[in-house]
Amino acid sequence: MTLGEADLETLRAIGDHLSLDEVEQCYLPLIRLIDLHVSARTALHGVTSTFLGHTTKAVPYVIGIAGSVAVGKSTTARVLTALLRQTRRSVELVTTDGFLLPNRELIARGILHKKGFPESYDLKALLAFLDAVKSGGSAIAPIYSHLAYDVTGDSIAIDQPDILIVEGVNVLDAGTSRHRVVSDFFDFSIYVDAPEPLVREWFLERFHRLRATAFRDPASYFHRYASMTDAEAHAFAEHVWETINAVNLRDNIAPTRERAMLVLGKGPDHRITSVALRL
Repeated sequence: MTLGEADLETLRAIGDHLSLDEVEQCYLPLIRLIDLHVSARTALHGVTSTFLGHTTKAVPYVIGIAGSVAVGKSTTARVLTALLRQTRRSVELVTTDGFLLPNRELIARGILHKKGFPESYDLKALLAFLDAVKSGGSAIAPIYSHLAYDVTGDSIAIDQPDILIVEGVNVLDAGTSRHRVVSDFFDFSIYVDAPEPLVREWFLERFHRLRATAFRDPASYFHRYASMTDAEAHAFAEHVWETINAVNLRDNIAPTRERAMLVLGKGPDHRITSVALRL
């Protein structure tokens, strides 16, 4: 166990629960499993290179993490990143938020209210990014600002890490065509799951916490919500959940649960209550 309580404080999402005991009981065994997968994949790559008679560098091992808004995907992704780096492998984390279409484009298409739905992403750019990663080259990932609620125009370079973690609500979406999908590039996939009533409760709690913190920043896209009364804010948050996030969860996110290699089930207080592994 290499993480301390101070480390966990930097890894928790707003309102999320994360204890040292949970990391030790759930995340450390998962890290061991992933490490075995990476080692096996590296060995297979070496055998294949020998068979083909040439030497090539192993391409990054890509892990996808999916799940609803407010379920704790970001915390899971950050914990895995921190622990995997302790295995002396280079690890990078990218969220698919950076591949959302700019707000101006979403407004032009009349789908700003569907931000986070499959159609709100620049899928072509995301697939090109993953293709570059899996080709063993450098790849550019755009950056998203939750303060501005939009892509920034800036980007980061991902240069052949040993492991790349890709986190996003719809990364396991199978699409509706026979073309490639994001999950085609994954070596391992995780779905963070919880009963919908709990996720709704966590979303509402997070909204009220943000009203008292980030939304008070005049530069925040959501600054206008900070001045609402508690009753107005609660009614607005419930409306957002029922008309946007719950619809996306039921129609697009939850159906991808069965496509994951591993499902982390959560109960009250965000605690992991079950781990289901596909063999």
